[in-house]
Amino acid sequence: MSKSFKTSVNKTHDFDFTEAQISALDIVEKSKNKYHIIESNQSYQATIVASNFNKKTYTIQLNGNTYEVNISDELDLLIGELGLEVATEKKENDIKAPMPGLIVSVDVKVGQEVKEGEGILVLEAMKMENTLQAPRDGVVKSIAVQSGDKVEKNTVLIEME
Repeated sequence: MSKSFKTSVNKTHDFDFTEAQISALDIVEKSKNKYHIIESNQSYQATIVASNFNKKTYTIQLNGNTYEVNISDELDLLIGELGLEVATEKKENDIKAPMPGLIVSVDVKVGQEVKEGEGILVLEAMKMENTLQAPRDGVVKSIAVQSGDKVEKNTVLIEME
């Protein structure tokens, strides 16, 4: 099943994309944060000017025009539909379950350094597998769950330092 994404551009235009549509693009990374993209024989020069991973907002320059882009994945949409809020600034060291579910895999070890946005574990909820990502750079201090564990909303899964 292909992941889907909802994007908002300049808070005025909304677009839906699937992982397959994104994969179909011809994208070449020219240098850090600079890309050449070809879509339907149309060429684009893109630069990621600024990004806030926690808020999933990006400032992108596309062929000289600047756009503010917000990207939501299936988990973000589900959390919104359920009325659950995720902290926009993740200063806590505890990574908690955003919803009840089953731990499918734990992809980090105690003492491992992780980068912001790196997948740290997979939580299955409502028949969907959701990869929880590190909210910031840090070191895994402790892991409170293992594969196969059932967890409730707000259960501490991983502690970071």
